[in-house]
Amino acid sequence: MTQPSTQKLPDDTVAAVQAALGTEHAAIWVYGLVSAFLPASFDAPLTAGATAHRARRDAIARLLGGFGVEPEPAKPAYLTPQPVTNQASALAVLVTAEQDATVAWRATLERCDDAEVRKTALASLTAASVQAVKWRKLAGVLPLTPAQPGLG
Repeated sequence: MTQPSTQKLPDDTVAAVQAALGTEHAAIWVYGLVSAFLPASFDAPLTAGATAHRARRDAIARLLGGFGVEPEPAKPAYLTPQPVTNQASALAVLVTAEQDATVAWRATLERCDDAEVRKTALASLTAASVQAVKWRKLAGVLPLTPAQPGLG
């Protein structure tokens, strides 16, 4: 069990990390939702994506706990920007979930000075950006990557 750090994170950093944690919770939920609308050929990338988000969620929980901050729990469900009814809408919501994560992690980078938090945020921003490109490619969405990931 990790003992809380004697350091305290500024409130705006905690809020940003908690918001990013919320996008990780939402992404995990989205991966579960869309699995019902995608053929078995998507099983491997769905599993890989969900596993990556779970690992980040768990790492963030440990990081926050190390600063004596209680991580916010997942919500029972999340609202998608559009109904998920078929393969195209499932892929679109996956892109949205990854894009939301990039925005949250970029915001975290902008609101923290702690080296460990910055390292986690940068790695998370990068991973979500790469995953978003993969889903955009599978969905046929162009451009595959925004000029500045995490800006919306």
